[in-house]
Amino acid sequence: MAALSSFGSDLLEEAKHFLEMARGAKDSDGRKAFLHAALMLGFAAFEAHLNAIADDFLSRADLSPHERGLLAEQAVDLVDGEYKAKNVLKIHRIEDRVLFLCRRFSTSRVDRKAPYWSNFLEASHLRNRLTHPKSELPVIGDRAVERALHAIIELLNFMYTSIYKKKLPAYNRGLSSKLTF
Repeated sequence: MAALSSFGSDLLEEAKHFLEMARGAKDSDGRKAFLHAALMLGFAAFEAHLNAIADDFLSRADLSPHERGLLAEQAVDLVDGEYKAKNVLKIHRIEDRVLFLCRRFSTSRVDRKAPYWSNFLEASHLRNRLTHPKSELPVIGDRAVERALHAIIELLNFMYTSIYKKKLPAYNRGLSSKLTF
């Protein structure tokens, strides 16, 4: 987990710094590019942390093949009367992986009525609109990206606290980046 978690932390710092750069941008094209970068890096950071958490549990002997497949993002097939994970990519929704990790490996389940969850789902929807644009192109502003990054940090902190019994290392810095490039 250390390398993936560290990478996730780096990406989160980059996302926060791009948000800071967007706030200081003098032209609208630069501002838009920085906001897009901040949002996309924020989700890359989230997924890196999510994969790091999943990796921490992959070595457990008590996992079913379906659990192992979900954690490793691998397909599971019935082979000779037995379910086995196979080395074929199987992507699950990010929300489903979060819910599974918190249900299976933590002391607290995700409160699906809590602001951190609804804010994360809203952020995910915003990211999906940017990643998969349809006829109506997304317009993404400072506040939307701030809310998205805040939601990512809050949900990661919930996961770290409930699974590892410690805060997300970057939690106390909030949206302030330690980067200066």
